[in-house]
Amino acid sequence: MAVYKRSYRAYEGPVTSPAERILVLARYAWAEAWASKITIALFILCLVPCLISLVGIYAANNPLVRSLINGKASELINVDAGFFLKVLSGQCWLALVLLSWVAPRVITFDLADSALPILLSHPISRFGYLFGKFLALFATLSIVTWIPCLGLFIYQGYTSTLPWMAGNLRIAFGILAGSFIWIILLSILGLALSAWVKWRVVATGVIFAAVFIPAGVGAIASAVLRTRWGFLLNIPYMITLVWQRLLGAPEHFNTDNFLPNGSIACMLTLACLVCFAMLNQRIRAREVVRG
Repeated sequence: MAVYKRSYRAYEGPVTSPAERILVLARYAWAEAWASKITIALFILCLVPCLISLVGIYAANNPLVRSLINGKASELINVDAGFFLKVLSGQCWLALVLLSWVAPRVITFDLADSALPILLSHPISRFGYLFGKFLALFATLSIVTWIPCLGLFIYQGYTSTLPWMAGNLRIAFGILAGSFIWIILLSILGLALSAWVKWRVVATGVIFAAVFIPAGVGAIASAVLRTRWGFLLNIPYMITLVWQRLLGAPEHFNTDNFLPNGSIACMLTLACLVCFAMLNQRIRAREVVRG
């Protein structure tokens, strides 16, 4: 039969729901992120501190180990809010290293290969596209932050001879809330910067620069102007304060540099809004080429 004699009609078969379309993007973004051997090596590196902490918790609570070292294990390793603050901080900063490698792989390839207009020509919105990528990053960072930290918390409650877990639920809540805040901030930041830098290696460096360069500028501004408000540009300082206050750990910073919770929340929200504006400008279904 000739082509012009064929009659065409719209597709009438089953259609996936919008949520399933987002999960498809998340699944392929996850596969792309973990397709590199470097990702696996970084993941193993991120779990090494957790294994060391696991051994420390075992030594602090095991009677045989305490007797072998003259009962000083509990003095050398005090498993409290300060201990879990160190564990959480270490895991979250290692998550930044992992994100700097994974985030460009998730989104940069779509932009470099001009695949974004093709993807957005399908029945999926820009929000759905970005949310699918966000879910892949969120899941990737979760397995090196709050999941192993909560595992250590549960193990400490299991091995402790005292009813430790019930009296320290704030630590578990702080681990969960602090990790979520950090993961959301890093994921949005990684997507925004990767969307504007097509070269993956450069994007990795830009992510680190976006976290630490404003911190240096803020520290200089605080020292020159003799004010504490310059630390609002210091993401590492602000997020450490958030972790300390959520876990109930003692604050080790100078009290003269105290930042209210409201100001920290406003600055972190502002950073996310700037990233959203960058994504809104960059992620489009068409590309304008100027001659």
